Amino acid sequence: MKAVSLKELKDELTNFTPSELRELCLRLARFKKENKELLTYLLFESSDETLYIESIKKEIDEQIVLMNRSSYYLIKKSFRKILRTIRKYSRYSKKKETEIELLLYLCTILRNFSPSIQRNSGLQIFYVRQIDSIRKKILFLHEDLQFDFGIVLNALENNQGK
Repeated sequence: MKAVSLKELKDELTNFTPSELRELCLRLARFKKENKELLTYLLFESSDETLYIESIKKEIDEQIVLMNRSSYYLIKKSFRKILRTIRKYSRYSKKKETEIELLLYLCTILRNFSPSIQRNSGLQIFYVRQIDSIRKKILFLHEDLQFDFGIVLNALENNQGK
């Protein structure tokens, strides 16, 4: 089956009653985990973005605690998984500030991580790419936010070699 365009979906949804739309949303939520997560964000968490960010940070902390540190390969694999999680939750929010704050949090964890990422070139490259990504994303924010996030980013860059 071929999916129709977004415009066609939008036009078709105007023909439904509110109760029918509710049933469609619930059916979507049952069908796929990401749909349920997105609905959860939209219904319960979108009103308080700060609380949403804190809950994601707690989830990241839990993943860090459970991380297998026996080899740098497994560490890198775990950090990539965390990055996928950050990107997924950032897509739900659609706010660049949320994504940048979570990426800065990830880079802070990476910088202070034990065993040190300085002993592995793959993790160093991963870290530098995230810093570059943050630097590019900051340019699209308001000046005040650019300044605030820039301070944290500069602190991460200055302590990179330590």
